[in-house]
Amino acid sequence: MTPEVRIIGINGLPEVTPGSDLAGLLAEAARAQGTPLQEGDVVVITQKVVSKTEGRLVDLSTITPSPLAERWAAEQGRPASLIELALRESRRVSRMDRGVLLTETHHGFYCVNAGVDTSNVPGDGMATLLPQDPDGSARTVRKGLRKATGHDVAVIITDSWGRPWREGITNFAIGAAGIGVLRDYRGMEDPYGHELHASVVAVVDELASAAELVMGKLDRVPAAIVRGYEYSSTTGTMQDLVRPAEQDLYR
Repeated sequence: MTPEVRIIGINGLPEVTPGSDLAGLLAEAARAQGTPLQEGDVVVITQKVVSKTEGRLVDLSTITPSPLAERWAAEQGRPASLIELALRESRRVSRMDRGVLLTETHHGFYCVNAGVDTSNVPGDGMATLLPQDPDGSARTVRKGLRKATGHDVAVIITDSWGRPWREGITNFAIGAAGIGVLRDYRGMEDPYGHELHASVVAVVDELASAAELVMGKLDRVPAAIVRGYEYSSTTGTMQDLVRPAEQDLYR
């Protein structure tokens, strides 16, 4: 059979608040639009909606900036409270230059402002933080979807980041459950009989990026169903994607 993967945006999700039953809302929205979840689907969800349900919201007016945040924000024309919050959410700062604060989060991810974001958040001066345990968040949603639908599905939580040496942002996976995060081809032979030595595919990142095409940034579609992709259900975590420091040429 010709390989085929279908990606379906989940519309009609109401504005979520801390404590909302995200899994139940997703299952109902998918059912209402005529595409109920099926066994083996992959549900891709934006970080923003997960963070809202987990109460990872901060009023920037409550943040007292440090002298470092005040000084750098003034030099770069950035909000000092936002910079301070990003510093608090960081394990280390990789670069502070040209108005960009590139940090390593406590999860081990590298991104701008430690993932602190003010877009798509109701109210003035509010920011969202990344989930404290994105893999745990994915497991919770997966369990809830199984309860709501009776089907076993995989869950990927995503955020949009830039990439070194390339313009534009793309979706990356920051949390996953029920799916192997990497597909390792090392030791296998290509069609010409050559053994592969370095081919390890970041499956969850590829699915996250593909799903973003139907989710968009302005369309209020915070989740999507990837249907037809055959994935390994081997347990994996996002730490499997974090390159060890001793193997990192750029850290």
